[in-house]
Formats: sequence, structure tokens, C-alpha cells
Amino acid sequence: MFSIIGWIVFGLVVGVIAKLLMPGKDPGGFIVTILLGIAGALLGGYIGRALGWYGPGEGAGFLMALIGAIILLVLYRLAFRRGTVG
Repeated sequence: MFSIIGWIVFGLVVGVIAKLLMPGKDPGGFIVTILLGIAGALLGGYIGRALGWYGPGEGAGFLMALIGAIILLVLYRLAFRRGTVG
């Protein structure tokens, strides 16, 4: 239970950092961007551990979570661009 809460809090921090690294307007606003950051951090962290790239508490977990959050933010921006439809 606490590990899930820990990942959510960790994802929140990573989501904020990902948003700072990717400035600009997002279709859903700041809250949606942070939620996508949390989801990306959870996904990136899970994939990294599942593939055995690192263990709990290693610094690579932060990097993988950040990469996951940035990837989800990029995909979200591509999927929901404003003003691109003719």
C-alpha cells in the first residue's frame, strides 16, 4: 500500500519536473499534465524494474520515471494539438 502511495508522490514530483523540462501550453492544462506525469512515472518505473534494469531505490528509477513522463506528455501533445484541424 505504501509503495503505491510512494510511487504516486514520486510521480507527482517527476511530473512537475517533466512539465518544467517541456514548457509550453498543453491542451489539458497544468493539472492534466501533472497527472500524465504521474502515469508516465509509474509506467516508466514499472517497465524499468520489470526488465531488471535497476532495483528499488536506485537512481536509474528516477531517470526512467522522468523518461516515461516525458514520453506520455509528448504523446498527449501530439494527440490533442489545438488548432491543427483545417
